[in-house]
Amino acid sequence: MTPSNLAALRGEPSYVWRYGQERRLQMIARWAQLNDAVILDAGCGVGMYTSQFRRRYASAQVEGFEYEWERAKSAVINDTPHAVVAANEQIPYKSETFETILSHETIEHVQDDRAAAREMIRVLKIGGRLVIFCPNRWYPFETHGHYWRGTYHFGNTPLINYLPDALRDRLAPHVRVYTKRGLLRLFADLPVKVIYHGRIYGGYDNIVARLGTPGKWLRDTLRDTLHALEGTPFDTFGLSHLLVVEKTASS
Repeated sequence: MTPSNLAALRGEPSYVWRYGQERRLQMIARWAQLNDAVILDAGCGVGMYTSQFRRRYASAQVEGFEYEWERAKSAVINDTPHAVVAANEQIPYKSETFETILSHETIEHVQDDRAAAREMIRVLKIGGRLVIFCPNRWYPFETHGHYWRGTYHFGNTPLINYLPDALRDRLAPHVRVYTKRGLLRLFADLPVKVIYHGRIYGGYDNIVARLGTPGKWLRDTLRDTLHALEGTPFDTFGLSHLLVVEKTASS
């Protein structure tokens, strides 16, 4: 895939609905209310998840915001009429508006992740749930590319996230990556309880795009093997954290 001109700053959103996205949607549906819910996608990209919410859960009211105007405009075109331009640190909704908030591979890009966490909890209703997917520090690849001698290189880079912070942050200053402890620390002083935390592996759909028919066997083998590790100690090396928190009191 050819990266957009925003790849280094904001990452690349989902442009195509594939197995990996479908699997994550089922996880969201398992842990959060989607029917008869007011839903916010905090960093909706080009509207892949918001459009699916609207099509599959007709009783839901779906809102989304995106920092980049070009992507918010694409989200509107992709069946997300209420997509607006906003920063995660200043969410433009009243307190306690949403039953469900999705933050999908977004919080690692914001300027202030603690402020972003605080704002998402502010606009969440008491009893509502925030579902977060974000990068796992112990995944063997940095998926957001890296900088070398001032030049950005797009794509997966092995082992960067295993380096000490000072070195890791020189190579990947444009994106955060989280340990479980570091992720939970964002919510330590907020009125929430942790409903679920785990690490998940990817869908590996791009293997088929790169290798064609032989790639299907490799993709399916990876899926069967790695997905079986989720929920075991070996999910330590998963691609992303999945964190679900529930708001317990006004913030």
